[in-house]
Amino acid sequence: MRLGVLDIGSNTVNLLVSEADGGLPLPAHTWKLRTRLAERLGPDGTIAPGGRRRLVRAVAAAAGEMERAGVDWLFAYATASVRDAPNRDHVLREVEKGSGIRLGTLSGLEEAQLTFLAARRWLGWSAGPMLLLDIGGGTLEVAFGRDRLPESALSLPLGAGRLTREFLRDGDPPSERAVRELRRHVREQVRRIAARGSWESPRTAVAASKTFQQLARLTGAAPLRHGPFVTRRLRRGALRPVIERLAGLPSAERQRLPGVSAHRSRQILAGAIVGYEVMRGLNVEAVRICPWGLREGILLRRLEAYEPELGNAAWRPWPPQTAARSRT
Repeated sequence: MRLGVLDIGSNTVNLLVSEADGGLPLPAHTWKLRTRLAERLGPDGTIAPGGRRRLVRAVAAAAGEMERAGVDWLFAYATASVRDAPNRDHVLREVEKGSGIRLGTLSGLEEAQLTFLAARRWLGWSAGPMLLLDIGGGTLEVAFGRDRLPESALSLPLGAGRLTREFLRDGDPPSERAVRELRRHVREQVRRIAARGSWESPRTAVAASKTFQQLARLTGAAPLRHGPFVTRRLRRGALRPVIERLAGLPSAERQRLPGVSAHRSRQILAGAIVGYEVMRGLNVEAVRICPWGLREGILLRRLEAYEPELGNAAWRPWPPQTAARSRT
C-alpha cells in the first residue's frame, strides 16, 4: 500500500509517497511544483484570483502525479498561507472543485508536534531532552520534550515569507530602517516564546525546514547533494555576519550564494533574522539540521500506530471513491 502526503506551502506544492509496509517514511516517489503563492497574497493575506488559479492548476497536476505513482491513501493539507487567509474557505472550495482533492489544514501546534516527532525519530532517544525550531513561510514553531511528542509547543506568526511581506516589501535590498524594525519585532516576539514556554536546557537543539538548511549551507555546512546522513549544524555566531551580508544584497545576488534557491532569495534575510533571534533568545549556541520535517511526521504518525484524526485534516482513500466508481 502506498501513502501520499500532499503539502501545499506558500511557494511550492510537494508530494511525498512512501510504502506503508516499510515502517519508515522513506520516499518511494517525490514530486514538487512551484506556485509562488506568496507573491499573490494581499497585505492582509487574502489570496488573489491569480494565486487561486495557480493553486488549482498545481493541485490538479499533483492529482495526476498521484495516479501515476499508485497512491492508495492520501493526506492533503495546506499550511499557513492558505490556513490563515481571510478567504480560506473560498480557496479550499475552488481547489476541490478544480482538482477533486479536499485539502485539510493543520494548526500551528499540530505542525510543531508532528515535526518534533519526525526529528525525534531521526535523531533517536540518544538525543535526550530536545528543542525543535522550525521556520516556515508563515509561522515559526518551537517545541521541547523528552518523549515521542513534545511537552511544550508554540507557533507564532514569524514565518520568513510573512515577515518579508510585512517588513521588507519595499526595496531590494531593503532599507536599513526596515531591517532594524524587523529585528526589533522578532526580538519582541521571541521574548514571548521565552516567557510562555517551558524550555529547559536541552541536550540536543534541532532545526527543521528548508530555511534552516539554507542558512546552514550559507555558514559552511555540506551541500544537500552529499545526502541526508551527513551531519550538518548551524552555529548562532556564524549567522550574524550572514545577516549583515544578506541585508546589503538584492535578491538577484543572494541566489548566487551557496544553497540559496531563487524562490527563497527574497525571504532568506527574514529567515536568518528569525533563526538568529530565536537561538539567542533561547540561549542556543548551535542547532543540528534534521532532514525530516512535517511531511515525514505525518507519515510516521500513520505508520507507528492508529491515532484519532487530526482536527481538520484526514487520510482519505485515493482515488476518491466516487471517481473510482465512475471508472468501473
